[in-house]
Amino acid sequence: MKVRRSWTQQRDAKNARMEKVSSLLNGKFAKTEDAKEILERLIEPNDKVVIEGDNQKQADFLSRTLASVDPERVHDLHMIISSISRPEHLDIFDKGIASKIDFAYSGAQSTRVSQMISSGRMKVGAIHTYLELFGRLFIDLIPNVVLVAAEKADRNGNLYTGFNTEETPTIVESAAFKNGIVIVQANEIVDQVPRVDIPGDQIDVIIPADKPYELEPLFTRDPQNITEIQILMAMMAIRGIYEKHNVQSLNHGVGFNTSAIELLLPTYGEKLGLKGKICRNWELNPTPTLIPAIESGWVESVHSFGGEVGMEKYIAARPDIFFVGKDCSMRSNRALGQVAGQYAIDMFIGSTLQIDKYGNSSTVTAGRVPGFGGAPNMGSNPTGRRHSTPAWQAMKTTDNPLDKGQKLVVQMVETFGAKKQPVFVDQLDAVDVQKEINMENAPVMIYSEDTTHIVTEEGIAYLYKTDSMAERQAAIEAIAGVTPVGLRSNANQLQDLRNRGIVALPEDLGVHRGEAKRSLLAAQNMSDLVKWSDGLYNPPAKFRSWS
Repeated sequence: MKVRRSWTQQRDAKNARMEKVSSLLNGKFAKTEDAKEILERLIEPNDKVVIEGDNQKQADFLSRTLASVDPERVHDLHMIISSISRPEHLDIFDKGIASKIDFAYSGAQSTRVSQMISSGRMKVGAIHTYLELFGRLFIDLIPNVVLVAAEKADRNGNLYTGFNTEETPTIVESAAFKNGIVIVQANEIVDQVPRVDIPGDQIDVIIPADKPYELEPLFTRDPQNITEIQILMAMMAIRGIYEKHNVQSLNHGVGFNTSAIELLLPTYGEKLGLKGKICRNWELNPTPTLIPAIESGWVESVHSFGGEVGMEKYIAARPDIFFVGKDCSMRSNRALGQVAGQYAIDMFIGSTLQIDKYGNSSTVTAGRVPGFGGAPNMGSNPTGRRHSTPAWQAMKTTDNPLDKGQKLVVQMVETFGAKKQPVFVDQLDAVDVQKEINMENAPVMIYSEDTTHIVTEEGIAYLYKTDSMAERQAAIEAIAGVTPVGLRSNANQLQDLRNRGIVALPEDLGVHRGEAKRSLLAAQNMSDLVKWSDGLYNPPAKFRSWS
């Protein structure tokens, strides 16, 4: 039987909410001092609310304002935050304004997140990858209200998100086309924006922020802090993975290990004759340590998830490399970057805090729940992939005509991490954390089945070549150093694995340990990076240590 009903209930409900703030708006625009009252009138108890809180750009004015609302009026919110980055993201739980969260990453707030979950002050829906969280905004986590940040807004409500577009378009679209309310904090109100990143008809309320939103140089690594062990590992990776498998397209992690690789391309890579043969197309935030490789002709394109403080002028002057608009500012896009990282690249190479004896890895350790961000998207083998590349084909291990290739997923770690804790363990802390905070699944970042290579200062384990879990375990033991896992390896086992190409030590790759010196880096410090950039790179103040 056909049910008679109104098909515009959501739209009608939105219109009723907007009517509550009509007296506080001039068109779409509100006064900065009215922000708290606007949130209290527009947000209702139990709403699903998204705060833009990605790796760098933060809707910090709106998050601070939300933390100041009256819990009697706004409470029990279901928050959706890709990156829990700021104290007020958690203060709202202490105050009862919010009670549940779905997120992807928590970084510096990871210890507090763990404590709040354990104490029952925060209920977690799930810890997601970025793409997973963005996808659910259009399925079962459709938001009632979203709070985002823009660089500029014009008189018609069009937004310019500029260099740090990041996740803004995805968040806005999930609400704008499903009767949600879109509230924007803007650094500046102008007559005409340089580029329309989000059209005004998708925006409901624009509030001038009390100060420009905060940006952090999260992906800047000072070359002077790269060690000779990291240089040795980088040399092994270039010879034993990049060259061996003809890696053309890739994503790098943002640690010193991969920064060393970037700085070795113009020197060690040049010596090996690899320019034009590897590392041509990148999905990567604009890391300053990539500048020498760009300037020396290694890099053909870079698409970025987000921006990096100080790289604005350099990127504007290199439109052949970066994705920029007619205004010469970069157009980053976190969602599309994650899609590219999952499906379009040959290799993901990153790091982690723990790897178990089977090759499962996680950044979740005792007392910390940092989440994963995009690593599980990029560090997985997407079974839906159909296009072929030489690197992808190189992962085939049989002649079966129906056998398929695989993305290279590389973990690059020193055998001992912070506070001399072993990275290689028999069981991940994540298993205990699962029980402690009552999660349905252990928070594993990258599963063993997806990991193709592990690189340590001892050598490389080619896990994709193993044909049993026992053999995989033996390969990991062989490069795990003097950790409890590594001490189980023995000389005969190691030699057998080397003979069969499952493990390679530096000498097997033609890498001379004595060459692993800092002098091999194309840039020794931040000043060198500025010189490579022709003075276009402007390092943040905390990195300006030269005289």
